Amino acid sequence: MKLTKLDRASEIAIVNCMGAKKKERILVISDCNKKEIGYSLFSNAIRLGFEALYVEMKPGKINGEEPSKQIADLMKQFDVVFCPTTKSLTHTDARREASAQGVRIATFPGITKDVMIRGLNADYNYISKLSIKLKKILEKGKFVRITTALGTDLSFSIAGRTSYASKGLFHKKGESGNLPTGETFLAPVEGTSNGVFVVDGSMAGLGLIKNVNLKVEVKDGYATKITGGKIATQLNKMLDAVGKDARNIAEFGIGTNPSAKLSGVLLEDEKVMGTIHIALGNNKSMGGSVNVPIHLDGVVKKPTVYLDNKLLMKDGKLLVEL
Repeated sequence: MKLTKLDRASEIAIVNCMGAKKKERILVISDCNKKEIGYSLFSNAIRLGFEALYVEMKPGKINGEEPSKQIADLMKQFDVVFCPTTKSLTHTDARREASAQGVRIATFPGITKDVMIRGLNADYNYISKLSIKLKKILEKGKFVRITTALGTDLSFSIAGRTSYASKGLFHKKGESGNLPTGETFLAPVEGTSNGVFVVDGSMAGLGLIKNVNLKVEVKDGYATKITGGKIATQLNKMLDAVGKDARNIAEFGIGTNPSAKLSGVLLEDEKVMGTIHIALGNNKSMGGSVNVPIHLDGVVKKPTVYLDNKLLMKDGKLLVEL
């Protein structure tokens, strides 16, 4: 049997990224839009000698929507769970509860075949070291300010917040994150974010930003005004369907994957080296207090980032040495 590039990417996910051991049981949760990737992960798990189960569900409507109770219960019964789905299961109670019981989980929200092949063939040892170093740097800081040439000027407190390194190696009990991956992220302290950020890369659920930039005005932790043509109208509609807490400034993240490219698939876009992302909505998964069924990231290109008034990133160049 000749292995395809997708087979190789699936094997890397199973063996390298999750560190699956011979007697461990693997669950793959997919939907009808992502079945090619879901079935590749399942069939390669079987090929590699694992006991595995493939489950297919209806695609969710929004990122962060809970799966059915049956699927949530299934997630707790396996050692390793893969979730290649249209909408993200990362920020769900189902994922959090399974992780709390020691299950290792990789989520692939919005994954495409190209993103899977490109993103999984990265140097995860380098990504892991950089992401962990960045985590340690951020956890010593108290205050972040982000600026860009397009008009971003956003500040917030990170005092006392845990930072998370999505390093692509999930080998310990309860570890979870995206695949492909490469980011370090945290939840800004609720109510402390003020200023404006201009999304010029991509927006979760809406794809690449072209022709018009998305301007988000922020006051006391909430996105109070969003402008920028049709894409702003769509984003406002998505947020209004959930309520005020959907506008919570939920996450600040920095991309650490040199192999990732802006593709319009947020899963990959937020990992691109030289970008940062700001998310709206749920921050419960990263130590915050806002638990709503939505989490939408906006990618900002070539940012300058100050940590406690010291340069951490200059026009997209990360000033961190390994």
